[in-house]
Amino acid sequence: MNITTHSGPLEALATDAMAWPIGTDLKREPELEGALAGLWKEIEAGFAGKQGETMVMHRAPGEAIRRHLLVGVGRQADAMSLHAFASQAARIAAKLGARSLALRVASAAQTRPLVEGALFGACHPRGAKDGNGGSLQELILCGAVEHGSLDAGRIAGDAVNYARELITAPANELGPAQLAGRALADGREAGLEAQEYDEAALRSMGAGAILAVGQGSARPPRMVRLAWNPQHAKAGTHLFLVGKGITFDSGGLSLKSADSMEKMKYDMAGAATMLAVMLGVARLKLPVRVSALLALAENMPSGTALRPGDVIAAMDGKTIEVINTDAEGRLVLADALVCATRLGATHIVDAATLTGAVSVALGSVNVAVLSNSEPLTQALRAAGRQAGERFWPLPMDEDYLAPMRGDISDLRNASAERKAGTITAAKFLEQFVGEVPWVHLDIAGTAWADKATAAYPKGATGVTVRSLLRLVEAMVSTP
Repeated sequence: MNITTHSGPLEALATDAMAWPIGTDLKREPELEGALAGLWKEIEAGFAGKQGETMVMHRAPGEAIRRHLLVGVGRQADAMSLHAFASQAARIAAKLGARSLALRVASAAQTRPLVEGALFGACHPRGAKDGNGGSLQELILCGAVEHGSLDAGRIAGDAVNYARELITAPANELGPAQLAGRALADGREAGLEAQEYDEAALRSMGAGAILAVGQGSARPPRMVRLAWNPQHAKAGTHLFLVGKGITFDSGGLSLKSADSMEKMKYDMAGAATMLAVMLGVARLKLPVRVSALLALAENMPSGTALRPGDVIAAMDGKTIEVINTDAEGRLVLADALVCATRLGATHIVDAATLTGAVSVALGSVNVAVLSNSEPLTQALRAAGRQAGERFWPLPMDEDYLAPMRGDISDLRNASAERKAGTITAAKFLEQFVGEVPWVHLDIAGTAWADKATAAYPKGATGVTVRSLLRLVEAMVSTP
């Protein structure tokens, strides 16, 4: 999408639609009141400014601004509500057939969330009916635009849409090898160092957990390493981003029910997220060393599949009794986390659609955060507030590890009890990071929207991409 700015009077602006964020106090810009001369009483009678509420005001033929879109932002215009406003405005404008959309920018701080939101709303990933994208071709920012934030917002918005595109792709087109190939090609094009570990390489590395998960599929597993090593990088910092990439999750021999199994193509959302973040880091040219490990496998039932009761060994030699083959994500992550520590990680963040239990605990509102590091947790949550994404920390008391200790192995991959499933899964992962500061993000409840809201259309959300980019940006100046 072409993004331009307009700093002159509205009378000199020509656009198919202009969107205005309106709060519940119904405070309006003088320009808006002037543009809608004589109509404000009518607006107040049918519009309250609640988040997601919309009103379209069509103008007379010949006027330069063809439509005014009033979009409610609720009580405050923070990063979250502004992102939702811009996303919703872009979707409404596209539905109306608009080719250009103008957004009012009241302060420089609003620039980035507005750009990110508009790019999000204008993108229709892998639309089988309407193609890849809508009618919008131009975004016009009017007012106090900060051009550095505009550029950063474009890069972040494109990264989110890249992740959404991958997550939406059908599993028959995007198996482990195909996703690895995409990561290698796109990573190298962006300036990243990229390396693929095939079956033989994984075997020589002792990556028994990811190999075990993938052994039931005709499409063997892969691991991909991406690295951003800029000149003059900040000394002493090497962040590793680890993503779960189960390109399709049938549950293995612990077969899932048929209900909505087609959605299980989204089980590689963690890997898609980390790949997108790496591309964004490279394009932002951030002076911090950042690497990613994408653990890619397909979890299928067959005569060669992993069985409940099998005992396998992870890359660090820890033995794991497999209680449930549908608890496979933590297995592939175990090897990737060990690999990250061996490659010199000073900080680790992993993202995974890991547990159904997280949806019970937090619904689709907050991303679950589980960590061994309070400073890293707080840095991530601060980045989330800047980006307009919500994170909620869950406890990590040592008692939660007890159900994951094995009788005939060091660990088991699932608890026999249906209690605290998100936490016990994280405690399992914690055993593979050593003393490295680490955060685990369970995005199973937030990576896919089952129904459209003001903030998101139905489908892949690209959640945490924007926040993780903000986290890396903050590391540039953090002591």
